Amino acid sequence: MSALTKKITKLFSALNEQDQKTLMAFAEFLHANKTSHVEEIAKPKIIPPIDEESVIAALKRLSAMYYMLDKTKMLNEASELVSQHVMQGRDKADVIKSCEQLFEDHYQSMFNSKEKTV
Repeated sequence: MSALTKKITKLFSALNEQDQKTLMAFAEFLHANKTSHVEEIAKPKIIPPIDEESVIAALKRLSAMYYMLDKTKMLNEASELVSQHVMQGRDKADVIKSCEQLFEDHYQSMFNSKEKTV
């Protein structure tokens, strides 16, 4: 087992169940970015939100919708939004709207950058 694997296992074990779920959601969020680069920018898949959607479920939905984005570029902003909800009590609906805007902004930025290089 590598030192990094040992460290993350130790940190994960020290978290409560809810924080472990949040950490797993972030890991899945990053893992979803394993798509290959494509020449043309695909349009987002429309996936409607589910009733009583959690912030983490919204991130998973948005990650699936915007599968073409490099999620690592959004990690800091996405984690800040989750933190505002979990740690500061920011309203779930507001955080989800901010997450949706975050993904849309990154998509538009990627789309605009691609148009400039063509």
